[in-house]
Amino acid sequence: METQFKTQTLTIGAFAKACRLSPKALRLYDELDLLRPARVDPDTGYRYYALAQLERARLVAWLRRLGMPLGRIREVCALAPADAAVEIRAYWAGVEAETAVRRDLAAFLVTHLSTPPRRDTTMLELRYHAHSDRGRVRPTNQDTAYAGTRLLAVADGYGPAGAPASSAAVEALRFLDTEEVPPGEILNVLEEAVRSASEAVRNASETVHDPASAATAANGTTDKNGATSENGTTLTALLWTGSHLALVHIGDSRAYLLRDGALFRITHDHTVVQSLIDEGRLTPEEATSHPQRSLLLKALGTTTPDLHLQDAAPGDRYLLCSDGLPTTLPDARIRTILTTAPTPTEATHTLISEANATGAPDNVSCVVADVVEAN
Repeated sequence: METQFKTQTLTIGAFAKACRLSPKALRLYDELDLLRPARVDPDTGYRYYALAQLERARLVAWLRRLGMPLGRIREVCALAPADAAVEIRAYWAGVEAETAVRRDLAAFLVTHLSTPPRRDTTMLELRYHAHSDRGRVRPTNQDTAYAGTRLLAVADGYGPAGAPASSAAVEALRFLDTEEVPPGEILNVLEEAVRSASEAVRNASETVHDPASAATAANGTTDKNGATSENGTTLTALLWTGSHLALVHIGDSRAYLLRDGALFRITHDHTVVQSLIDEGRLTPEEATSHPQRSLLLKALGTTTPDLHLQDAAPGDRYLLCSDGLPTTLPDARIRTILTTAPTPTEATHTLISEANATGAPDNVSCVVADVVEAN
């Protein structure tokens, strides 16, 4: 019987060669309970692996080449093949989103370092307006909108302390409006400011523990429509340097750019439905009526926000808004209003007025800013 067992197993060296994992990696995966050997010699401690384990070992090797963390690999390996495929697709969609952010930063740095200093003396500045409205259904307004010379921000709070949370997040960033930041330092300064904002939100709101919030937290999601009493906020902000804008974004508030008559969304929603769209399991049209459309995958303080650098040009018009606007007005209508409104003030009030005319089931906040040549 012992002889028969040995013929069906491979030494750790032979197994490593067959699955293209090093013996060192196999020993680590054994310690992490990710890939246990079929047998360990009681006298020598030498590991032996069954031929049937090759498929799992190869899957582990492939996932490691994708860069997937070991903890997530363990979860994927425990799933049925079809469910594992869904999880891998979701992971890769996240990798592509993060890579896009790093790609944009790399492109900016290449341009910044290889382009001679600007010789023209044209100075740019922002003309801006911010407004927040309770909407037609919610009893209170948990949004916070802010616009200043350098800082534009929208935060959408949720939970019993949602209003203090969103206010604390924006208040923690307001020093940036009066502190001049060198362009080369803008991302570092903004990232540090967001850490302070996260701490401010935690101090401003105490989580109420109940079964609903515990279940939601266990799933890594947050329901902004009140299915949980957990407190928090989204945050979307732009910091102006005079020639560039640095964007920080987490949650489902949005930032749009209107340039040469075309409207571009420059943020990516961190929601369950957006992840389903990214995976090809849901269309944007289906997402508008999906029962989980309010579930967030990320909020301020839960994970690292998106950071992005945006070139500015005269004539650009930026819109920051809470999700109460795009859930009531389609992008085509938002574009028309931004194109035709002569000033940021009129654009802001028209957007909110039309959202309210549709019933506005959520709070609606808008910040509109124009990039213009300084007088």
